[in-house]
Amino acid sequence: MRVGVVTFPGSLDDADAARAVRLAGGESVALWHADADLHGVDAVILPGGFSYGDYLRCGAISRFAPVMAEVVAAAGRGMPVLGICNGFQILCESHLLPGALIRNDHRTFVCRDQRLRIENNRTPWTSSYAERAEVTIVLKNGEGGYVADEPTLERLEGEGRVVARYLEVNPNGSLHDIAGIANERGNVVGLMPHPEHAVEDLTGAGTDGLGFFTGLAALATT
Repeated sequence: MRVGVVTFPGSLDDADAARAVRLAGGESVALWHADADLHGVDAVILPGGFSYGDYLRCGAISRFAPVMAEVVAAAGRGMPVLGICNGFQILCESHLLPGALIRNDHRTFVCRDQRLRIENNRTPWTSSYAERAEVTIVLKNGEGGYVADEPTLERLEGEGRVVARYLEVNPNGSLHDIAGIANERGNVVGLMPHPEHAVEDLTGAGTDGLGFFTGLAALATT
């Protein structure tokens, strides 16, 4: 499985995401924001960071990058796409996912090991987990509060599109404790915590995040 990792100006977790792909048995392919070409990849990751410095609104400028036109088109054809943190924000700004991410309710940046429950293991990005598995994954964000109108929230809940939910504490004020969601087809997933920072024991964060990447390897053999 060839997985493209997009670098935007201000991306800072692209190397971590690429390493996670390799540890999971995939081939990482570097993609540049200004290239209108996905170079034949089978899946795409939009990594965390501060694209364009978050000077306007998180992800609002990146949605207009040439590569995003290709990502949107490929997602429409069913390509797996994962947006992590800033990548989640970009997916919402690009209307690949509903809702928006806003400033944390306590108005401060949060960095912690966060307990999650995997609510939907039927996506390419979560198929390695048991349904309702509880994991611990690094969280770091300043604008991680997920919001949407009530009909959208009801639809996400009713269609089983909440992928992951915060446990024990809601770190940023996300409605319904939502940590990640999927599109209707399930191939596009946005996740606020950083699974790429929990893929090997040497970092001290454990390996609970590796499952977000190993599912793609299994998909490649089917």
